[in-house]
Amino acid sequence: MTRNRSPASAFEPGLVPRVARWCVRHRGRVLIIWVVVLIAALAAMSGVGTRAANQFSLSGTESQRAQDLLQQSFPAQSGDVDQIVVRARQARIAAPAIRARIEPMLNRVARLPHVSSVVGPYAAGTTQISADGRIAFATVTFDEQAPSLSKATVERVISTATEARSPNLDVELGGGAIEQTQTTAAGGAGAIGLAAAIVVLLIAFGSFVAMGLPVITALLGLGTGFGAIALASQVIDMPNFSTELAAMIGLGVGIDYSLFVVTRFRQTYDRDATATTLTAMGTAGRAVLFAGSTVIIALLGMYVLGVSFLSGLAVAAALAVLFTMLAALTALPAFLARFGGRVGRGRAARAQRLAADGSGNGFWARWARLVSRHPWPAAIAGLAIMLVIATPALSLRMALSDAGNDPAGTTTRKAYDLVAEGFGRGSNGPLQIVVQLPRQSDRTALDRIGGALRATPGVASVAPVQVSPGGRVAVYEAFPRTAPQAAATSDLVRHLRDTVLPPVERSSGTTVLVGGPTGGSIDFTSVLSAKLPLFIAVVVGLAALLLLVVFRSLVIPVQAALMNLLSIAAALGVTVAVFQYGWLAGFVGVDKGPIDSWVPVILFAIVFGLSMDYEVFLVSRIREEWTRHRDPSRAVVDGVATTGRVITAAATIMVCVFLSFVLLPERPVKVFGLALASAVFLDAVVIRSLLLPAVLELLGPRTWALPGWLNRVLPRVEAEPSARPAADRPKAA
Repeated sequence: MTRNRSPASAFEPGLVPRVARWCVRHRGRVLIIWVVVLIAALAAMSGVGTRAANQFSLSGTESQRAQDLLQQSFPAQSGDVDQIVVRARQARIAAPAIRARIEPMLNRVARLPHVSSVVGPYAAGTTQISADGRIAFATVTFDEQAPSLSKATVERVISTATEARSPNLDVELGGGAIEQTQTTAAGGAGAIGLAAAIVVLLIAFGSFVAMGLPVITALLGLGTGFGAIALASQVIDMPNFSTELAAMIGLGVGIDYSLFVVTRFRQTYDRDATATTLTAMGTAGRAVLFAGSTVIIALLGMYVLGVSFLSGLAVAAALAVLFTMLAALTALPAFLARFGGRVGRGRAARAQRLAADGSGNGFWARWARLVSRHPWPAAIAGLAIMLVIATPALSLRMALSDAGNDPAGTTTRKAYDLVAEGFGRGSNGPLQIVVQLPRQSDRTALDRIGGALRATPGVASVAPVQVSPGGRVAVYEAFPRTAPQAAATSDLVRHLRDTVLPPVERSSGTTVLVGGPTGGSIDFTSVLSAKLPLFIAVVVGLAALLLLVVFRSLVIPVQAALMNLLSIAAALGVTVAVFQYGWLAGFVGVDKGPIDSWVPVILFAIVFGLSMDYEVFLVSRIREEWTRHRDPSRAVVDGVATTGRVITAAATIMVCVFLSFVLLPERPVKVFGLALASAVFLDAVVIRSLLLPAVLELLGPRTWALPGWLNRVLPRVEAEPSARPAADRPKAA
């Protein structure tokens, strides 16, 4: 009599099976721990809040040297510089009634904590009143940079300034510190994405219980991740949209990871929920661990760039992925052990088990056989589609977008528009020219520098010079004629640094540095452009090494790297077409402009990680079939047939979640929502369903070739345990 092997013994020992076994045995304790941790995390987030800090620390750049010099020798001018913009509707700014409202307000702002100085439009020598006399601005200088200022401090400035509003006087504020107080809750967009995910799960599973487990598991992990992000933001600078980005990624991958495990559970269910749970965690669970780790590695790879702004984004997104992955590896097996009987029974579950052997006549089985019969046309068609969509990425222009791209109703956008109307767009981004003098209060040198600045084409005006109390450091504000994000402004900064100022430095013995927020943003773009190749090499190299170890193949790492890069290029192509060219920009609700210079970096990290998810789940199943039958064509067909449905469902969920965030007003969140949705859609529909199976079909057994010496050297790590051929299995009486 032959005894069947139990599902629980069908996988090799490892970390994930051991953790899953413990969670199944102590299911009640595990779920209680998760609920307690979730409540504690949410309480911590409510208590300390999430600190936003759009910090661009760029050691070695000219703008950073200018900032360091001010902090050392002229601290009163080293803080963030913001604007209070006023407009008189029916009179002029100089009218006594209007002046009587503006001047007391500016005096009150000047006395607030952390405000170093306020230069109003009525000060002698200023040009801060427009030609028609209806618009003016005051410059507010803080004693700290924006990331170091508390939200309460900046909000006091905002509330004090806006008290001067009246039916005849508009008051708006702009600048880096003001920008950081403007955050939008992602709850509405997240709810829409979650609702769409629920609908997709119901269609895929045909069961409310099977649908509910991935959703509840993802929310447990994401809620806990929010608390961790709030705590991390107290010690790490994170941009003001970090939580929205983390919610977008965490919700998508959290549901997907649980979806893969629940699908494998339903495919192998044999009336024993505990044993089937252990089998699912030993197969799909290990793939989840590998895929999630790859996403985290890709995100944390941004530390290679050495930019605090991106490091904060990376930590926030990585924490969201980490906690949703942990929930899928611990809370989900506890849920399945408790409710698995209801998940595994039913017509839909039986249909999934029937399709699991890949021999059915469902859509994905027929599609896989079609691609297998015509691999060359499929490969050419898939490659052509991706290259055409990626074409706009060739004209990508990177620059930090200015407040002219903020949502229309925000005070920063209103202030930007008022300044642009009264003084030109360039007045929204003055260049800070920091001068180190050879002698105390050297007027000759100062006059020479001021004259050179005013004579430079592209400079609209230069404010009166400010000299430090010691007389050895001075600061000019030069206003360009073009907007801060314009290419002409970048050209102007380079012209000043390379051509205009060096001769003046040599003749006067001074050191002149071009800095300020606009100069810093230009340096930021230059630094990222220079370091991007290194970042790509590190992330691709680490991912390729992991794939080499896991799949024991030289072809798979190369194929994964090239196809994932295709997905990223296509996502950038869609991004450039919409946000830079302006195609469908009105529908998305944005104005066309350059792509923020950090977007390609973090987009690469996220898309590469998400693409690796589908790579792992599909290729691990193909390898499992190859190991079982040693027939490369059958392995590809069976692998696509058995994973096509779940990968499509997972991609549909991610696309819905990501697209829902396009509804939020912040431009960066819209960019990521559309770019990630495009990347996931194209990766699932074109890469995994068409290009990848066609290429593996063409390569045949060469796909799994590995030199013997390398096979002996590499450690043994598998995303899913390989099914051994029947002949190799020990017989049991």
